[in-house]
Amino acid sequence: MLLALSLIALGVALRLPDHIRFARRVPRAASAAQLIALQRSRANDTTPALLLAGQWVQVTGYWLLVGHGLWAATVAAAGTAVQFRHLQEISHHAVHGVLARTRRANLLLAEVFAHHPLALVPVPVRHRRHVVDHHPRATLAADPNLAELDQAGLRPGVTRWRFLLALVHPLTLTGIRETGSTLMSNLRGQHARAAAALAVPGAAYLIGGWPAAVAGFLIPRLLLYPLLAWWSLLAEHTWFDAEHRTGTRAEVEAGRCLRLYPHSRILAAFAAWTWLPYGDLHHYAHSAHPGLRWNYLPALERHLPVPHATPGALLLGPDSVARRHHDALTAVRSADAALR
Repeated sequence: MLLALSLIALGVALRLPDHIRFARRVPRAASAAQLIALQRSRANDTTPALLLAGQWVQVTGYWLLVGHGLWAATVAAAGTAVQFRHLQEISHHAVHGVLARTRRANLLLAEVFAHHPLALVPVPVRHRRHVVDHHPRATLAADPNLAELDQAGLRPGVTRWRFLLALVHPLTLTGIRETGSTLMSNLRGQHARAAAALAVPGAAYLIGGWPAAVAGFLIPRLLLYPLLAWWSLLAEHTWFDAEHRTGTRAEVEAGRCLRLYPHSRILAAFAAWTWLPYGDLHHYAHSAHPGLRWNYLPALERHLPVPHATPGALLLGPDSVARRHHDALTAVRSADAALR
């Protein structure tokens, strides 16, 4: 137990140099241009590598924790899923070219620490889908994320039961099959990626036996991490009732972005530490200025127009993301019924 907790603590410590380097002394009144200049002056390739290494050291600690009882295994499964989610978001900033100093380092760090071991698509493919196809077209018909939501059943006129299933889509049989199919597609013909992806559960098995391979890899990778990533997607935009505006990029994004938990520091902090890490809680600010690292998004957000939607909850309550999406999707059916 002591070794497991020590490794988890070491992983946290390895992440600190990057935070200290980039987040120290950020002026509250700094403009986007000033924040970008500050970011460029601090850019390097060493602290991002330590940051990513720290995530895997924490994962190793969780693998050792699995063997200490059911509660420890549950914590390890949840903790590993959170670390996988963190790796996804860190590599997201690499895709935007702002994690490390050079383009080569961004590509290499994302592939080695996230895309290969988690069997994600190659970084250039993700760059095209996310930076080229999604960002300029968020919430529009050409946005590939809308097709993903539609495939999960989130489409106009959705029934209540189908909508509830869509909220936990990665845990449904259809969602699990899609996760498995996506993994196999990402690995097909990619020998280095397949070797890295197989090495992770192999390492978990060597460190903690079958319990670590199952609770420390299979359950987090196939179920829990996809669920966290799915909830993140749901909370990024007003997908089905975006207010299309003109003007500056910030003004346009204010019409189609969500800003979750604006009035609860506790919920916001919990989300930022778990399922909305590394600036994903501030997706609105990121959409307005994709070239900014996560460290500077809170400072930027203070100077942006108020976004279209600021829900106080994800799944439950009248002021939740789920209620907004449901009302927007069922409005079409209600309108049709009224006409009849």
